[in-house]
Amino acid sequence: MDLLTALLLLVHLIPVLATKNGVTSKNRKRIMPDPATEPPVMDPVYEALLYCNIPGVAERSMEGHAPHHFKLVSVHVFIRHGDRYPLYAIPKTKRPEIDCTLVANRKPYHSKLEAFVNHMSKGPGASFESPLHSLPLYSSHQLCEMGELTQTGVVQHLQNGQLLRDIYLKKHKLLPSDWAAEQLHLETTGKSRTLQSGLALLYGFLPDFDWKKVYFRHQPSALFCSGNCYCPLRNQYLEKEQRRQYLLRLNNRQLERTYEEMARIVDIPTKQLRAANPIDSLLCLFCHNVSFPCTKNGCITMDHFKVIKTHQIEDERERQEKKLYLGYALLGAHPILNQTVSRMQQTAEGKKEGLFTLYSAHDVTLAPILSALGLTGARFPRFAARLVFELWQDREKPREHSVRILYDGVDITFYTSFCQDHHRRSPKPMCPLENLVRFIKKDMFVALGGGSTSYYEACHKEGF
Repeated sequence: MDLLTALLLLVHLIPVLATKNGVTSKNRKRIMPDPATEPPVMDPVYEALLYCNIPGVAERSMEGHAPHHFKLVSVHVFIRHGDRYPLYAIPKTKRPEIDCTLVANRKPYHSKLEAFVNHMSKGPGASFESPLHSLPLYSSHQLCEMGELTQTGVVQHLQNGQLLRDIYLKKHKLLPSDWAAEQLHLETTGKSRTLQSGLALLYGFLPDFDWKKVYFRHQPSALFCSGNCYCPLRNQYLEKEQRRQYLLRLNNRQLERTYEEMARIVDIPTKQLRAANPIDSLLCLFCHNVSFPCTKNGCITMDHFKVIKTHQIEDERERQEKKLYLGYALLGAHPILNQTVSRMQQTAEGKKEGLFTLYSAHDVTLAPILSALGLTGARFPRFAARLVFELWQDREKPREHSVRILYDGVDITFYTSFCQDHHRRSPKPMCPLENLVRFIKKDMFVALGGGSTSYYEACHKEGF
């Protein structure tokens, strides 16, 4: 048994096959900390393993759960791309030797991986919005390029797609068997890892789909803000937030000593090492069970990794507690949330287009959305994270529609700021659509303070 498998067993991400009354125990993957199942003290290794999201265990999810008299009418899925090669290299160290070709009989394995590669090889003639048509549809480099999607990342989203297929297509018949192109709405940023992640999920969801019916739109901004990206106040919040990050790091002497030790090992200035964002490379090595770099001066160790990861977790916690990031998140997430709620309203009025919407995005897309929704307890988006908005119609009262919001399969609807009070006052199992509409159209601006009543007015408000 290798070290990583042992660690996975330790934190219950790979279950020991113990049975009780003939039933096999299942794993638990939580997005909101739970004192009953979490380590008693914050454990950076445990948190890193959750972030890796290593495939291998069938996931239990709450998507698609509703009383029998509710009908599912649309689904909106936001994903973070899957596992990738680092975006940054640690200077003067050998690049991790990770193979980005897709090989069906290599771990992590998925039954549809070979068929996925074959289907992608038929796809170059597909019509995608420029510049997406110039991107490769699947990874093919024996030594991964920087930021390239790995086989692990593809398998993560094949699993996501298959899980959503079982729930939304087989159980709820969200799309007819002869579904039309306009019933899908697909968007991705211009990175190969997001396009390929979106295609992997789509293939798991709609195996052997007709290429003529699939059209990915290009989203230039990681915030998916379309034509509403210019927002001076959002940028001011971001600058203040970055200043907060800098001061937190400056006050962490253990972190600074760790950077100094690592810089000595690789024989570069501490400032240069810090700028190379070593946690990105170390997380990749950790997730792929590859040894940390060594030089003639020594080795980067798990202790170094733990210190940097612990600081990252503390930074995330403080970020969620401060109003600076919330201000950035409310303004950053508003355009895409406004677009989503507008699509829901159109579906509620009887429109049959965009029944399944997929946004293939980044951690910097999902994190502001989670924060804007008031989900301060949610973990930072792991590789292949998924955030799902479901729209339901009450068959007994067809004019009434409700929403559910799920994060990595966990129902978080009643943790949101716009539905906590409803949950306390009402026995209904879902949140009224009008609560979400009111939040997006009005309450997001109230939360910012200053009396703004529109996105434009809030973005251009004077005097931060």
